Formats: sequence, structure tokens, C-alpha cells
Amino acid sequence: MRKIDLTNFQVATSVTARDINRRIMLNLIRRHQPVSRADLARRSGLQRSTVSVIAEQLIKENWVTEGASGHAPRGRRPTFLHLNKERVGIIGIDIRPARTMIAIANLDAQFLAQESLPTASNPEQFIAELTSRLGSLIKSHPEIGYEGIGVSLPGRIDTNSQKLVFAPNLGWRDVDLKTPLEAATGLQVELENAANACALAEVWFGRYTEGIPNLLAVTVSEGIGGGLMINGQIVRGSTGMAGEFGHTTIVEDGLECRCGNHGCWEIYASNSAAVRYYTHHVSRQRPAKANSSSPDSPPTFDDIIRLADQGAPRAIEALEQMAHYLGAGLALLITGLAPDIIIIVGEVTRDWSRFGPIVDKVIKSRSFTPAATRIVPTDPASHPRLRGTIALVLQKHFGAPLVA
Repeated sequence: MRKIDLTNFQVATSVTARDINRRIMLNLIRRHQPVSRADLARRSGLQRSTVSVIAEQLIKENWVTEGASGHAPRGRRPTFLHLNKERVGIIGIDIRPARTMIAIANLDAQFLAQESLPTASNPEQFIAELTSRLGSLIKSHPEIGYEGIGVSLPGRIDTNSQKLVFAPNLGWRDVDLKTPLEAATGLQVELENAANACALAEVWFGRYTEGIPNLLAVTVSEGIGGGLMINGQIVRGSTGMAGEFGHTTIVEDGLECRCGNHGCWEIYASNSAAVRYYTHHVSRQRPAKANSSSPDSPPTFDDIIRLADQGAPRAIEALEQMAHYLGAGLALLITGLAPDIIIIVGEVTRDWSRFGPIVDKVIKSRSFTPAATRIVPTDPASHPRLRGTIALVLQKHFGAPLVA
């Protein structure tokens, strides 16, 4: 039961009730389409007259369309309602240290166009390049009306200033992306941490979270991020910094992290950690080259997975070491938070048959409640980060309104 905050509350008015009922209808149509007005009344418990008024309003606003008529044993034949998924387009932007993905999607998070650009290390330069690319993308699709822009970032957003305040893997601090993007496009911009965006993507478009109120999304890439949902609400903390599990210490007096701390989880369980393990293992076995002025280029994480699949022992050892530390961190989260489900996002999921058994073994040895939490790897081809940016905009119309 949530206590009403008497210093910050909003009373429920008739407008509030109508808004709640409207959103319920939108979600029922989205979930059960094609669906008749009579079926909506049965599913919602609202009177048929109320459902009809809301349906007509949604049709007038072009959120819903009427389709074919159904069969009835007697009386008027029902007309089925569908979500008009082509009503508007949503622009999604997934910013990562190496490359940034841009996409246009419909209301079902089906991507209509995608492209990418390098992520410049200088934020001002990057914003200029991004706004230019956005302008060209919007002009190339004049047939689409846009509802807004969602942006996922490998860092934390200050809930008050809406600035990116913590992104060690980008090397940016106190960056305002919202203002220039809104000025350049005329569209409302929603910013969110990448892990929170992935949690939202699973809630809105996933297969595993129907009826699940407590979940944790863990993104494993250059670093590690966490998106925590408790009782159906994303947990951000008072400053928006909640969920930075990748920067909790798991190795006392460990290696220095980009955040300035030592022994952080992501230093030992991220893609970058696997690359470091592999490079270290190989360098110990390889004799120094004579007359060599520059070292070989380090492999990518994808290279290490490919080598491991080919049976390269050093690559296998590096991935197993990464998997061990990934399991160790997850065990702490399971013991402390007891989520119903943990969603794993990242390239590791492409090789989960290797990672999964090691992660499960470590969790079972370190957590006394492992059986209560399911660990589910996402499909990288589903683009969970990008889909999360679509959910950021979508929830403005489909999410529950904030009422004390």
C-alpha cells in the first residue's frame, strides 16, 4: 500500500477518472485487437455506454480505427476496433560509446527506418551531428507525423535538470541533450538511462513480464547498467541515480574504474572485461616481437565470442571469467532485491548457452533465494534499447497517469 504524500498530491477529479478509463480502453484495444465494444465492456467492467463514448473519442482522435464486422447470434453485428498503429511515428535514439542508432517506429515498435552515426567524444560536436542527421531523416519521411523522440543513454539523468550527469563510458558530464534536440525538431524529447529503457521495452513489448510487478533489466556492454522496476514503477531515486549497480564494488582494492572507484562490477563482468582478460592471457603466452614499435590492435568482444566458438582456449577462458563475475554480481542483486525476473540485455545473450550455466552455478552457490528469480536473456535482434526509447514516448498516452 502506497502512502499518500500530503505535501505533494493531486486530487482525483472527473477529468482524472475519464483519463484513466480512456487509457484502460487504449491498452485493452492494443492488447486484444481486434476487439468489439461489447468485449471491451466485459473486460473493463465499464458500462457499454461509457465504452462507446470513449471509443468514439479515440476514433475521432485517430488513435483507433474500425474494422470488419463480426457475427452475432442475434441483434446488431459487432464492429471490431483496432489500434491505428500508423497514426504517428516515434523517433528512437540509442546512444552508445562507439555508435549511435536512430530509428523511426510505429506504435507497435515496428521499425520503419534505421541508421547510425559515430558517437563523437565531444558532446557539442555529437549534438550538432545528431541534430543534422535527425533533420535529414525527418525530411526523408514527410508522410509521417511524429509524436516525440525517446533517447536512451549509458548513464544517469538528473530528474530535475533533465541533464546527463553521469556517463563514465561516454566521458560526458552535465550534458543537456533535451534542449537542443527539442529546438531542432520541435518535438518533445524523453531521456532515460539505457537499462531503464530496456526494462520499459520488456514491460510494453516483451513476452515474459505480463503480470510481473518486480523486474530488473541488466545491460551488459562496455559497462553494466541496471534498470529496476518495483511494483510496476521504475525506481530512479531522488536524483535519478538509482540502479548504478555496475559501479558497486565487488573486488576490494580492485582495478580502477572510469568512474574513479576501484573494483566496480563492470570492470570484471562487462564486454570490456572479457577483452582485457583475453588480451592478458594471450600476452602471457606470446613472445615479444623484435623491432615492433606498436602493439597489435585489441580484439573486439565479438571477436572473442567467435574465437571461443572455434575452440580457442584463451577466448573460452576469458568468457568464462567474465561469466563468473556476472553471476557473482547477479547473486548480490537477487539476494538483496528478490526480483521476479532479471532480463539480460547485450551481446552476451548471443552466446548464452555458454554464459548461462556458469552464471546459474555461481548464483546458486552465493544466493539463498535463487529459485525465486528467473533469468531471461533477450534477443539482440529485437533491439531492446531502441524499443525502450519507443516505450518512453508511448507511455505518455498508454501509461497510468500519476495520481497520489
